[in-house]
Amino acid sequence: MNSTAENKMGTMPIKKLVISISLPMMISMLVQALYNIVDSIFVARIHPDALTALSMAFPLQTVMIGFAVGTSVGVNAILSKALGEKNSERVNKSAVNGLFLAFVTYIVFLILGFKVVGPFYSTQTRISSIYSYGKDYLSICMIFSFGVFSQIMLERLLSSTGKTMLTMITQGTGAIVNLILDPILIFGYCGAPAMGVKGAATATVIGQCVAAVLALILNLKCNHEIHISFKRFRPDIKLITEIYIIAIPSIIMQCIGSIMVYIMNRILYKFSTDAVSIFGIYFKLQSFVFMPVFGLNSGVIPIIAYNYGARNKERLVKSWRFAWAVATCIMLIGALAFELVPNLLLMPFNCTEEMLTMGKTALRIIGVHLPVAAFCIITGTLFQALGKSIYGMITSIMRQLVVLLPAAYFLSLIGNVDYVWIAFPIAEIMSATVTFIFLRIINKKIISKL
Repeated sequence: MNSTAENKMGTMPIKKLVISISLPMMISMLVQALYNIVDSIFVARIHPDALTALSMAFPLQTVMIGFAVGTSVGVNAILSKALGEKNSERVNKSAVNGLFLAFVTYIVFLILGFKVVGPFYSTQTRISSIYSYGKDYLSICMIFSFGVFSQIMLERLLSSTGKTMLTMITQGTGAIVNLILDPILIFGYCGAPAMGVKGAATATVIGQCVAAVLALILNLKCNHEIHISFKRFRPDIKLITEIYIIAIPSIIMQCIGSIMVYIMNRILYKFSTDAVSIFGIYFKLQSFVFMPVFGLNSGVIPIIAYNYGARNKERLVKSWRFAWAVATCIMLIGALAFELVPNLLLMPFNCTEEMLTMGKTALRIIGVHLPVAAFCIITGTLFQALGKSIYGMITSIMRQLVVLLPAAYFLSLIGNVDYVWIAFPIAEIMSATVTFIFLRIINKKIISKL
């Protein structure tokens, strides 16, 4: 075990530690958000229906990413706690079993890529062009998803030991590869065939595979706290169970988000395909705000988990409070952008005048909830790091299924799509209230007793 890495997590001043670990991940997440948006900007120039098709693909893509991220969150929390306990055998077992789970999950989505994409689009639209664009795009993303599953797990192994600068390199490399290949494969530059939406999907999976290979090399060469070896490997059922106790609530939260987007698309589709596209554009734009916060999360989870394992209450609480302050600042900047310059944010997406009018109203209404979301997200991270992801899952269910969707449906009955967006701040206020209640419970039962 590397004592320098241990001392860093347990002794470095909290603000410096959080920034040093989280900043590279926040930057790499920003790059990820950038290429997600550029993807849509390029696709919007193929045809408006292509942009709508990508918006409709979001629920299944989110489920796929949810399984990848959720499983790696479970591995990350257990591995970091084992580092704090100085249990090197458990550290290595967590890493190898995590990689095994990533492979098994990919096989599941490989099969789903062949079986469910067509029926999935059939339930959302009867417009043949949207169906065709969507099936082409989503099938490639799911069938060749081995890149994203291995990339995310391998990057979490790096972040678990505090090597987030290396994670930034892998994510940034994958994103840059995607950005370069997007116009080449979509429009047929540099002698390549013009593949349209298939080119966008192909660029995405190639970027993910490049990042995964680089992350594997960096783990083997630089991540000395973890020894990855499948020699005489047998799945550790007890450890896998512990991983999924933490991971399943996170996975369910992602799947709940997919259900929410799927039903919201159906609610909005009754107004127009433009409304669905605006909802998709909102998700791309809000990723510029949320992705850095998720990068902050990825950096804070191992810090909290390590100090929980080391039973250092003061450092644990300071980590959470500082992360909350940073997240709030990021969200405030995002909210101001949504309120003050929605036109500038929407212009790159080749929007019609009708879409611009609708989009400005949507961004201004939804943007109000962003600062409140900072508290919910960072406190949910605290729940995950302490092995209480179930609290975050309950909050997510209440926010998105119990409040957001019913509110959106009933507001849609007014007959004006502008009212539907009000459901987002309503749901976030409820989410913050429930999160605060769970925080008090966690503090009483766990944190105060350290």
